[in-house]
Amino acid sequence: MFKEFREFAMRGNVLDMAIGIIIGAAFGKIITSIVNDILMPPLGLILGQVDFSSLFINLSGQSYTTLAQAKAAGAATINYGLFINTVIDFLIVAFVIFLLVKQVNRFKKQPALAAPPTRECPFCLSAVPLKAARCAFCTSELKSSPS
Repeated sequence: MFKEFREFAMRGNVLDMAIGIIIGAAFGKIITSIVNDILMPPLGLILGQVDFSSLFINLSGQSYTTLAQAKAAGAATINYGLFINTVIDFLIVAFVIFLLVKQVNRFKKQPALAAPPTRECPFCLSAVPLKAARCAFCTSELKSSPS
């Protein structure tokens, strides 16, 4: 059983997937930091000293001035500011992944175009098979097909 597991784990696809998950998790942390520490503070300042991570709706009926106080008291809250941050995280990650996939697709080899199964008769401009020695339409002799 251990041997089978080792063979499974050492397959290229499993290793590639594991590396992708690890890099993706690290990339997610970087994006979260960019949103929380770089993008949202200036945006909050522009919108009038708003800290998005502290925006919440208190459902308990008691008054709390900060989200931390509400959480410490165990109050039920809707944390829409944190939701906004998470949505922005997602949009940035989705956009970067889109750009990455677009670049990878650009560098992939394009399939070679198949040679046409026919060629044009130089006399009547009809399509004739590549191996034809005479045109079926005007009966002209054709040069040997290009190799």
